[in-house]
Amino acid sequence: MTLKQRILSIVLLAAVAACQPSKEIKTTGSIERLDPGLDAIISPEAKIEIIADGFDWTEGPLWIDDKNMLLFSDIPKNSVFKWTEEKGTELYLNPAGFTGTNTNSKEPGSNGLLLDHDGNLILCQHGDRRLATMLAPIDAPKSEFKSIADKFDGKRFNSPNDAVLYDNDYYLTDPPYGLGNGTEDSTKEIPFHGVYRIAANGTVTLLVDSLTRPNGISFSPDGSYLFVANSDPAKAIWYRYTVIKDGMGNVSLSNGKIFYDATSLTATEKGLPDGMKIDANGTIFASGPGGVFIFNPEGKLIGKIKLPDAPASNTALSGDGKTLFITNDMNMLRVKLRK
Repeated sequence: MTLKQRILSIVLLAAVAACQPSKEIKTTGSIERLDPGLDAIISPEAKIEIIADGFDWTEGPLWIDDKNMLLFSDIPKNSVFKWTEEKGTELYLNPAGFTGTNTNSKEPGSNGLLLDHDGNLILCQHGDRRLATMLAPIDAPKSEFKSIADKFDGKRFNSPNDAVLYDNDYYLTDPPYGLGNGTEDSTKEIPFHGVYRIAANGTVTLLVDSLTRPNGISFSPDGSYLFVANSDPAKAIWYRYTVIKDGMGNVSLSNGKIFYDATSLTATEKGLPDGMKIDANGTIFASGPGGVFIFNPEGKLIGKIKLPDAPASNTALSGDGKTLFITNDMNMLRVKLRK
């Protein structure tokens, strides 16, 4: 083949490829604009894309920047899945939250996912009732785990739901959703549903015991406030607590206040206050009744990502803050942000 023929062949192949229909990405929902300030965060042209579907109940999304991949839990399937732009969805880890042989739990898998300071995967494990580290590299996953904490005051956690790492401490919520019979489960050892701090030395401290269903948890960028979602239809509320440090390594919470009360929406909208993420500017993306609530740093509700077909359970942000990922029952969603 001559050089001219080779060039012509390349041009023709490129032309054929250009004519091939691209894979259409499905979309869902809508964006409700309650304040002009939302335009600086999400453009009017933004789409709510379904990047993966067909799951049982998605949760705990985690974007891993240096791998360009998203991890998320499917709790009933006791699995973690991986999504990349190039390959789509792949099974990443199974089992992920329950490593025993028998369970009556309908939600035995992992829930919240995060990374420690060394880049290891940390999992809130419903079935094993603990916060644990995966003992394998991120790019070579294995179902081998080590407990970070599984008890408070000698009693087993209910089912760790979500966690955040701040400084060198983990902050954990512990509702009963992973127990086979919920609050009536015979293996339930702690009578309340707590919010805990797990210090770097492994000490577990109870911070809050008054919430009925503590769930999503996140810090303000400067660490002065801790936000906790309560996923109870009768008290569908986000709370804000002031973080107190005594200078001796002890941490406590004070001045607990209702940040936003969405209880009135639960009768008509799907979903409850659940997982949330706060970006570097203090914008809050919180899953709740009807979709994802977006609050500005001053605490004003400026918009919603409306998802009428199925409840949203959690959110994640890409490292550059330009993409929001949403776990949406059977779907994994993406919204490109304006930054």
